[in-house]
Amino acid sequence: MDADITMQDDSIQIIAVKRERKRRGKYFIYAEHQEEAIMSVSEDILIRYNLLKGQHVTADRLSEIIRADNRQSAYELALVYLGNKARARKEVERYLLRKAVEQDDIQAALDRLEKERIIEDGEYAKRFAQQSMRSRGKGSLAIRQDLMQRGISKQQAAEAVMELDQEAEMEAAIRAACRKWPYIKGETRQRTQKLAMFLMRRGYPGEIVRKAVNIAIKSEDLDEDGLMLDN
Repeated sequence: MDADITMQDDSIQIIAVKRERKRRGKYFIYAEHQEEAIMSVSEDILIRYNLLKGQHVTADRLSEIIRADNRQSAYELALVYLGNKARARKEVERYLLRKAVEQDDIQAALDRLEKERIIEDGEYAKRFAQQSMRSRGKGSLAIRQDLMQRGISKQQAAEAVMELDQEAEMEAAIRAACRKWPYIKGETRQRTQKLAMFLMRRGYPGEIVRKAVNIAIKSEDLDEDGLMLDN
């Protein structure tokens, strides 16, 4: 919120600072010769620039304060979006763009979040990959694609997938295959093709799909929870 400001002697004098009622942590700044607040700033900016009643602020200083507050607002908006959930840098950027935040302010907010290690694409990619395999039963190919769709770089996505336990991926594919196999109808050949397609859609590599399908066919009564693999 920025009103038209009349500058005298290249400066204005603050005559009042009032807390906003509707937005927590925001303050209206009132200046002499102005009926409305000249701007609204966050508490962080209020303290950083010592915006107190009686202070004189030059035009250049005022512009600096407005720029700083825009960046602070972008940063705070990103924090609200993140909450307690880890997200990729690109996801946060897309959110701020939807909120019509200026690109320069977005980049400043993202850089600050990275500096404070609130967003870390490398670590996010690793955790996402592990969770996707463990909880969602996805294969490495699908996981890598999901990561890139979230804005993770091709290299970081590949590195995250490479750190996945290949034996765990094999076991996950076998569990999925053994659970699916009894519910597939038709001749054995048709069932085999359908099961292979099912696993491929989940993003498992071809060699893992082949082994999982063979085990499912031979072990329809295999205990899902006590699954063991031969090395």
